[in-house]
Amino acid sequence: FRGGGIQEELDLIGVPHFGGPEDGGKIPDMGPGCKVDHDPDVGAVVVGFDRHVNYYKIQYAQLCINENPGCEFIATNTDAVTHLTDAQEWAGNGSMVGAIKGCTGQEPTVVGKPSPLMIDYLCDKLGLERGKICMVGDRLDTDILFGTDNGLKSLLVLSGVTTEDKLLSQENTITPDFYADSIVDFFIDENAKVETTA
Repeated sequence: FRGGGIQEELDLIGVPHFGGPEDGGKIPDMGPGCKVDHDPDVGAVVVGFDRHVNYYKIQYAQLCINENPGCEFIATNTDAVTHLTDAQEWAGNGSMVGAIKGCTGQEPTVVGKPSPLMIDYLCDKLGLERGKICMVGDRLDTDILFGTDNGLKSLLVLSGVTTEDKLLSQENTITPDFYADSIVDFFIDENAKVETTA
């Protein structure tokens, strides 16, 4: 299951796919003798954030992973929560990944932050030096961990998920090189408040 962005990327490279929003209304018949038939040729289940996740998709995914030899389980990220509205946090892709982990017993290959796949590709393809790259983001467990785990400088902005209290709490074990209220601070005032955590 996934959102439109993954479908567009798969289309660009000619990889057939299904399970997106078009399957959002599917409900499996769970009466006596009923089952969900799945395609034995599916070689990968990609779990990205899906506003239309349902039991049918979870069942289809677990059948492919558990019954198709070599079927890959790929997650775009494992974010616990996300911000879909300004009113509250919403269950993130990690909840969808967790459902598949729970029924397959398999760990996914995570291709989004903090996985090194993106930065390895960019450095190899473009000849970039890791020490000259700064990862800017609002999440400690993805953005900043991506920076620290992959040899990059990191800047946490406090305009999203992470608060200053959370950053500076004793429970936090992920430390950015710098933090600021917002990325906008770099463009408005020469004396912007950018703190170092070192």
